[in-house]
Amino acid sequence: MDEVGTACVQTQEAEGKYTNYLKVGHNAFEFLLDFGQFFVEQQSRIQFHTRLVTTPGYMKEFLKIMNESVGQYESAFGVIPPHPEPTNSHDEMES
Repeated sequence: MDEVGTACVQTQEAEGKYTNYLKVGHNAFEFLLDFGQFFVEQQSRIQFHTRLVTTPGYMKEFLKIMNESVGQYESAFGVIPPHPEPTNSHDEMES
């Protein structure tokens, strides 16, 4: 919303990027989420492509929204099975 209460219109769609690897970090002022792709066939290489930086307050709201979204997904399509245990250290989601 802008100053007068009307919705702002986005003129360009965000570019979608596939991710199967996530690294999370934080300090006293912000959370950092690094998204990337893990390539087994390329000597277990990780290529990061996107970094999100946000405040702790926005991160907490982000988690709330994601939990609600997962609940809606599971209501529509069934329970998401747990991720299989990693077979090596590169398969783990970092935190």
